[in-house]
Amino acid sequence: MDSKDKGENVKNIGQDIDMQTCLVGGNWNNGSIAGAFTLNLNNSRANSNNNVGGRDCIANPEISSDNTGNRGICCPAISEINQSAFLSSNAENQSTSKRVGNLYDKTFTLENLHEAYLIARKGKRKKPHTYAFEINLGQNLADLYDELKDGIYKPQPYRQFEVYEPKKRVINAPHFRDLVVQHAIYKEIYEVFDKSFIDHAYACRKGKGTHKASEYTQKEMRKYSGELYSLKLDIKKYFYSIDRGILRGLFEKKIKDKRFVDLMCEFTKMGGDIGIPIGNLLSQIYASIYMNETDHFVKRALKVKSYVRYVDDFILIGLTLDEAKSHKETLEKFVKNRLNLELSHWTIAKIKRGINFVGYRTWKSKKFVRKHSMYKFKKAVKTKNIKSIASLFGHAKGTDTMPYYQNIIKKEELCIAI
Repeated sequence: MDSKDKGENVKNIGQDIDMQTCLVGGNWNNGSIAGAFTLNLNNSRANSNNNVGGRDCIANPEISSDNTGNRGICCPAISEINQSAFLSSNAENQSTSKRVGNLYDKTFTLENLHEAYLIARKGKRKKPHTYAFEINLGQNLADLYDELKDGIYKPQPYRQFEVYEPKKRVINAPHFRDLVVQHAIYKEIYEVFDKSFIDHAYACRKGKGTHKASEYTQKEMRKYSGELYSLKLDIKKYFYSIDRGILRGLFEKKIKDKRFVDLMCEFTKMGGDIGIPIGNLLSQIYASIYMNETDHFVKRALKVKSYVRYVDDFILIGLTLDEAKSHKETLEKFVKNRLNLELSHWTIAKIKRGINFVGYRTWKSKKFVRKHSMYKFKKAVKTKNIKSIASLFGHAKGTDTMPYYQNIIKKEELCIAI
């Protein structure tokens, strides 16, 4: 086929197809030839100099056509875009993402409740409450579905008990049917809120946890001179101090389904207007939602590069002494004015002194578990509590405490694969 025939074929194809391609585009790095309809014809085909034009996401595209009748789409040059329309020098003033609606009917179907039940029973199938629900599973799920559909569902009173780890805590355990509902809600809201969290908030998130939080903390400590400072803060009686009115407002920033938000708030009630119950599955993500504004304030307003939080414990790393003192006062006011919270303990110390965080005592070159964990390990070995030993071994994995644990086991002559 000669070049003439090829040209005729190309022409015919162009006439048969409604070509919606970019036919024009300027040279974006030269102001004199920039613009919506400027052709970049200043180089030969063999020239490897590629000029790439950016296309903005705000301006409306224009439809253009050339004398062949083919149509193309073009956008303004970067120099023509009013950037103030979508950029802000203050990150806190940027517009929020679109709110999610219609969650109630989407979440509470029989299929979703059955899936939530399967998740809720993991590790609990031998417990009486799980067995009682499971023995008449179909009817129990149908009753739950009907109550939710009719808007008459209410969680049953919690079963309370105390734990000492190491300080006293009152645990509010939900009934199994309520745990099923919580899992259904959790599955629906996790992604909605998780994508708004900063990377280095580590509590109760997929791929995060105490080990990751500790690893990141040590990694950041190694970036700075040991003479610089860390600022460690935590909130006084955090779960018992969460203002439920403020928490609801944070829900409503992301979710516009009132029925769904009302049900989310049913699992925050524990008498009075302040506090949420420890022991609820949903309380874990609620606690992260509540502190999310603090995380963004530290990163955006205070502009702290090395920052990490786990529930209500948060650390700022690599500060001067003056910065540490100033940030402590600023954050004390912030959590009081915005979240109605108070600081409990705070520590300003040189990095070379180490950081006590998420169950580990951490320095640049080494890391140990806390003394309380070491005491619990000794006790578990003496009583031959294998489950506790395995759990404490997992906690100490990768730390300089492991040789110490191994020696204790050898002295007690326990036969355990390490």
